[in-house]
Formats: sequence, structure tokens, C-alpha cells
Amino acid sequence: MIRLALRVRRADADVVLAELLELAPAGLEQVDRGDQVEFAIYGAAGELPELPELRTRVGGALVSISTSELADDWSERWKAFHRPLVLEGLVVRAPWAEQSARAGVPELVIDPGRAFGTGAHATTRLCLELLLGLEPGGPLLDVGCGSGVLAIAARRLGFSPVFAIDHDPDSVEAAAANARANDVVLDVRRADLRVDALPCTPVVTANLLRPLLLTLAQRLPAPLPDVLIAGGLLAEEAAEVAAAFAARGLIERERGAREGWVALHLVRVA
Repeated sequence: MIRLALRVRRADADVVLAELLELAPAGLEQVDRGDQVEFAIYGAAGELPELPELRTRVGGALVSISTSELADDWSERWKAFHRPLVLEGLVVRAPWAEQSARAGVPELVIDPGRAFGTGAHATTRLCLELLLGLEPGGPLLDVGCGSGVLAIAARRLGFSPVFAIDHDPDSVEAAAANARANDVVLDVRRADLRVDALPCTPVVTANLLRPLLLTLAQRLPAPLPDVLIAGGLLAEEAAEVAAAFAARGLIERERGAREGWVALHLVRVA
């Protein structure tokens, strides 16, 4: 197994990620490196994207490309990377991690597969923390559900029904499988927020990249949600995205920040 790593300028990371996901639809790893971001793709030599195409897609944002051969025990070490996420009112862990001893606290078991995380990344954690601060109940829409962490957490906290949409068929499959594993009912659908109609719900979560959040701000159907949690933002992108939603009538009530990432708690203007 080979690990192909690209380091790019942090300011260009969201654009680069969108390009790389077209070359590696099964997913990739993202690691923050200060003012740079490293994206890593895993696979056999013949399965990895060609270097000339990578350089073309990444363009002037590229800092370096490197490859490394993984040891035979790489899969076990990869499992060790996914440590449980323990929050005040929620625990998220991978299937191979030990069960939490915290009585009465909802626990989610999320299989990250090769393409997703279990919720420990700063963006997902920030969204979960804001979600925990809401009064649960009523319908919720999770846009860009990935492995289903936010949608499953919402359902376990008491929101119902919960809709989970993603453009990536692997995400839809993973979210549905994780919902079954956690014995929760989700309405999981494949949809492209750029062109498809979105369900109207009073609460929306969207852990997406800046360009998609800006698109979501334009395409939110009426009536607007009472609450929207928007994550996946670098700190310097938050003001622009908050302004885009404010122009539609959703204003910032609270902001969470962690490791250079930001999540916004937005509410509808009365």
C-alpha cells in the first residue's frame, strides 16, 4: 500500500480538496500543517492518480508531492488514529474502540471506512458541540452527511425525522450503514445541493467547504430554517459565509473555533 501526499497552501485548501475528490472519490486524509494542508490518498500504485494530472489540478497551490510505502501493519496503525471523541453529552467512537463507561450519555459507533472520519476532526466536533446546545425535537436536515455522524447524533438526541443528503454515493452508503449499526432511522438520499431541491426543515446542519456553503446560502428553500449550523470553515472564511447567510435572513448567534477551523450557529431573523 502506498500513501501519496500533497501539501498545499492553506488558503487554497478548500479549492484543492474539491479537485482531489474528483480524482479520488473513495476519499482522502487531511492533515493540518500550520500554514499548509496535507492531503493523502492511499492505494496500490496502479490505483493512485497520475502525478501529471495531480499537478495540473492543484496548480499554483502545490507546495510538494511525496509518496511513501506503508508497513504491513498500516491498517492497525490507521485504526489507532481514530480515537473516541468524548463530549459533554455525547461519545463518538469507531467499532474497534472500547465502549464508554459514561452512563446515560448517548454513544455513537461510526465506522469511518477508508473515506471518512468518526467525528474527531475539528470541523465535525465544532458542529456536534453546537448541535448539543440546541433544544432537540422536530425535523432536521444534514447537508453533506459524509459517514452520517451529525445526522445520527441528531436522531439520537431527539430530532425526528432526520434527513441526510450527500452527492457522493459512498457517503450515502456509509451513512445508511452507520444508521443501521446505531439502530436509528434516517432518511438518507443522494442529492446535489447545487441543483436538487432540498427538504424544508426548521434545523439544518451543513459541514461543508466554503464554496458549497456559499451555494447553500443561495439555494435554501423557503421557509428558511429557524437554525442552521455551518461548519467546515477556515477562520478567515467565516465572515464571508456569515454575510452570505445574513443576506438571506440568517444571522450569526454563536461561533465555535478550534485549531484554525470555525463553525457558525445561525438563526432566522424574526
